[in-house]
Amino acid sequence: MRKNNQYFARKIHRFLGVFIGIQFLLWTISGLYFSWTDIDEIHGDHFHQEHMMHESPSNLINPSSLDSTLQISSLELRFVNHQPYYWVNENVLYHAQNGLKKEEITEKEAREIAQIYIKGNLQIKEAEYLTETGSHHEYRGRPLPAWAIHFEHPENLTAYIDAKSGNFERVRHRSWRWFDFLWMFHTMDYAGRDDFNNLLLRAFSLFGLATVFSGFTLFFMTRKKKKKRSLF
Repeated sequence: MRKNNQYFARKIHRFLGVFIGIQFLLWTISGLYFSWTDIDEIHGDHFHQEHMMHESPSNLINPSSLDSTLQISSLELRFVNHQPYYWVNENVLYHAQNGLKKEEITEKEAREIAQIYIKGNLQIKEAEYLTETGSHHEYRGRPLPAWAIHFEHPENLTAYIDAKSGNFERVRHRSWRWFDFLWMFHTMDYAGRDDFNNLLLRAFSLFGLATVFSGFTLFFMTRKKKKKRSLF
């Protein structure tokens, strides 16, 4: 029996439907989750409190006297556990009163910084020193080395402190991790989760269009066939 265009259109539509149906389902599930969650809560804003130092330190040394070989291109006065430091060239800390270079934030200091910025006076479970993170790590793409301060909390709360600058970088919790996991399926970036322009996503987008167009083709082909039958 001769196979007509409608037969091939059905085959293509059925094949594409099975091939990308699972991904369509993942897009829908992740999209529903994103639309039903508060992005500020996902970011952990309800755990994080802004902390402004209202101190006026005295006896600050002149930054030019820090190091004779130091070429200063940027300078910021900041406080690490109530101690004034110059953050020089976005790379190194110098004590603003005695000029001593601070190599890194200690674990004790990182714990204190985390407790300053996290609401609720939570108990710290453990501190973890990070020198590298994988492409799927929740702290990926952020400054390293860093301290991960894990709190006793139902949401498995973790605060990240930059070990070089003393900055409070991020807070992560269970809801954010679910969001990040579903975001990976939404972007189809199974290598690093954050690339929205990857080839796999582009390919499946084209397959999705092909599925829709094949469905339209079937609709009009079957409609024409019904009209022909009604004429006889």
